[in-house]
Amino acid sequence: MNENLLRFKKDQKFLVFDYETCNLNLSSFENKPWQIGFILLKGSNVINKYNLLIGWDDLNISSDAARITNFSKSKYEKEKKDASYCLDLFDKYLYDESYLVVGHNILGFDIFMHNIHRKLCGKPTDYSYIDRAIDTNCLARAVKNDIHYNDSINLISWQYKLLNYRKRGVKTNLKQLCKDYSIDFDDSMLHDALYDVEKTSEVLQKMLWQLEI
Repeated sequence: MNENLLRFKKDQKFLVFDYETCNLNLSSFENKPWQIGFILLKGSNVINKYNLLIGWDDLNISSDAARITNFSKSKYEKEKKDASYCLDLFDKYLYDESYLVVGHNILGFDIFMHNIHRKLCGKPTDYSYIDRAIDTNCLARAVKNDIHYNDSINLISWQYKLLNYRKRGVKTNLKQLCKDYSIDFDDSMLHDALYDVEKTSEVLQKMLWQLEI
């Protein structure tokens, strides 16, 4: 038994996060992140949850994004918080090296949204946390295609190879993974940032018993 595997590290801390945004553009400052949900875990135990609506004066969300995420303009205006406050609160944990950083498709999307958030708040680009990242979308592709991890390989490099790995008929979206692992989910709640990270954290705990990481 390899006690260094994450499944056995009951004191390991995880930061699981997700952004909701105006559209899917990875580089446009017009694609403002308007919601961030994140959960702090110790092992499989939830320590804290955050659900923040990020305040911008000139938010221009696309009709498709609004529909998919059930965006409510009135709720947003009532509950939004200062964008820099949201960033500073999140970054306090993101750049804490005791946390592993988890999300579904974060390597393909959310890390870029975080960078846009930083740039809009006058902060420099800083991807220094990437080596601590675990992307459940990449892990799902490994599980479903019987691709094994060897600890002689850098984990982040291995995940980036899987990021663009495609096989016809193999679905790795969060909804499909909840079905695969018999995790209860509400279809109407998917694409709410906090709900997505709650489900991602449940998926992660299942995956850790299928991969030698």
